[in-house]
Formats: sequence, structure tokens, C-alpha cells
Amino acid sequence: MDAAERDLLADTLRKAMTGTSGAALDSALDELGWPDLLAEEPDTAIPVVFTLLGETGSHASVLNDVLLHAAGQPLGGTLPLPYTGGSWVRWERADAPEVAEDAASGQPAALDTALPLRSATGGDLDLPLAAGRRAVGWWLLGTGRTMLSLTREHALARTQFGRPIAGFQAVRHRLAETLVALEGAEATLNAATANPGDLTALLAKAAAGKAVLDTARHCQQVLAGIGFTAEHDFHHHLRRALTLDGLLGSARDLTREAGALIRQQGHAPRLINL
Repeated sequence: MDAAERDLLADTLRKAMTGTSGAALDSALDELGWPDLLAEEPDTAIPVVFTLLGETGSHASVLNDVLLHAAGQPLGGTLPLPYTGGSWVRWERADAPEVAEDAASGQPAALDTALPLRSATGGDLDLPLAAGRRAVGWWLLGTGRTMLSLTREHALARTQFGRPIAGFQAVRHRLAETLVALEGAEATLNAATANPGDLTALLAKAAAGKAVLDTARHCQQVLAGIGFTAEHDFHHHLRRALTLDGLLGSARDLTREAGALIRQQGHAPRLINL
């Protein structure tokens, strides 16, 4: 798929996602050929679709599809996913997700990176974490871009001392640092897509989570009081960023995991040929 075709795909998907979420968006994506695109060109489908989910603030059960595809299973099913705080969540193809609980204790089931998922034939499969982490990383990136866009619009419109606050050096520095962090996360995600593997996916998800958490902090500072209000859209993306960061491993946990792996191996592997 060339650049023009990719742009056309992104424009079509953006129109479908705007103002639509849940089961309705699942149906719309199926009609647009999402299953075929995932099967034939996953390296194009996943970055485009998940980035747009973050940018538009929509949600769909496409993460299920990515994990099922990575596990070699047919799409359209449901499966349990690890969730922040030691619990796990199941995305259903409906508008109300279910939260699974441990039958004995009544508490959310313990987080396990080898959590089994049920295959179409009834057997258990290991959760393909690398594919899921790359997908969530792109979702985080889209969310961060939207937070930055909202903050930029506010900085251009908000005036103090007779001038837009976008002209103040402190504001400009925060927005510039945010852009650099997001661009770095995108480069890491592109590298993980070009060189798939457990470590590259882990580092990409960690970089995306760290970049978006930094984005949330900088943007909240620039937005000031308006960023805390329900009337502004920022809080929707902030809550999504916090949730997505914890999904399949937070930035802090994944960074520690990567450090432990490097310490155990005694060297840092070459991930990208510069």
C-alpha cells in the first residue's frame, strides 16, 4: 500500500470513527474490510486503525482481533486481557464490557502475562503480548496527539496580558517537549513494527506510555483550570491515556522488565541498525 492509498484509508476510517463507538463501530469497520486488511497488511492496518481510535476518542473491540490474529485464530471472538491494577477485562462485541472476577475470592483475577485465551476449538493459547503491546502503543500515540492538539488550540485562543499564551516561552517549551516525546514514541513504534519481537514491542509500548503520560502532564499545565472541567474534552483523553498505559504493562513496569532482561543477558541487544 503506497502513501496515497494509506492516506485514503485513514481518511475513510476517520469518517467512520467520528462520533461512533462500541458495537456500531465494530460493524462499520467490518463493512470497510477491517478483517481482510488485518489479515493481508497488518503492518498498515494496526498503526492506522489504532492511532485513529486514539485521535477520535472512539473505542472498538479491534484489540481482540489483533490478538486473535497473532495467535492464528479466526476473528470475531472474545478473549480475556490483562488490565491495570491486577485485574483483567474482556472486550465484548457489544456496548457493555464484562469484568471477570475470581470465583473463589470475588476479586478481580490476578494479572498474569501468560494468561490463557480460549481458541475457537476450545483449547488454551498463550496471550500474544508483543502484538497487543504494539497495537496499544499506537492507540496511546493517537490519544497523545489529540491531547496536544486540544492544548495547542487552547494556547492560541487563550489570552493573558493582551496576547495569546502560545507566545509565552514556558508554554512553547512545554508544547515543544510534548511534540518531541510523541515523535520519539512514533519512531520507536515504527521500529517495533519493522523488527517485530518481544523486546521491541515491550520497549515501544513503554516509550508510548511514557510519552503520553508526559503529554498529559504538560498539557494539563498549559490548560490550567479548564483542563479539570467536564466541559472540556481533555479529561476524556486523559482518562483513556491512564487506562491504556496500564493495559498489557505500564510504562514503569515494562521499563523495569526491560532492565531486568538486559541485566540478565549481560548486554543490550542491537534493535535498530543506525
